[in-house]
Amino acid sequence: MLLKTTPGQSYLPAIFPILLVMAFITIIPETFAQTPNAAPAKVLVVLPSRPVPASRLRPASSPATASLHGPSLNEATAIEKRAFELINEARQSKGLSLLTWDPELCLMARSHSQDMMERRFFSHETPDGRDTTDRAHAIGIAHFQILGENIAYNQGFEDPGAFAVERWLLSSSHRANILNPQFQASAIGVSVAADGTVFLTQDFITR
Repeated sequence: MLLKTTPGQSYLPAIFPILLVMAFITIIPETFAQTPNAAPAKVLVVLPSRPVPASRLRPASSPATASLHGPSLNEATAIEKRAFELINEARQSKGLSLLTWDPELCLMARSHSQDMMERRFFSHETPDGRDTTDRAHAIGIAHFQILGENIAYNQGFEDPGAFAVERWLLSSSHRANILNPQFQASAIGVSVAADGTVFLTQDFITR
């Protein structure tokens, strides 16, 4: 956040644009920089989605494929397992039921993380307009009662899964998904770029 100041001398209005640019340059690398030539920065960006109720379902943009079998929890990567375990620890601490691992959601989440990494975007909606519901349909999840998603990316952390969950829990909208008592199952999908940037997608579902 930039603080608004009141010029105390008459020459400040003339140099205020320069000061603003300098402040912007100082702040942005610490929070958003992803320049490939820079040393790995500790960066995290997170974006939640509101749960999608079944009443908002619409036909998929393309015919749904047959249900695809995704990886089990035993087949998940270390980062995926770590984040999933911490999510359930957070729910358990609030007296909520634990989420079960959903292989199809892992497939969906991995696909979205990889897509964000390869096409260099960061959103629940893909550049060609496919949202969370469309992506669920595409892997064969045709029916559900409620669906939600959290996404994040970070770089330069020894435990990227734990850091992502920590930051999600500090955000009211992400925490609402994680601690939503209506959700029954979930999965994490991770994709790691060549520069070490870790993209994480967590999908939640009640079928």
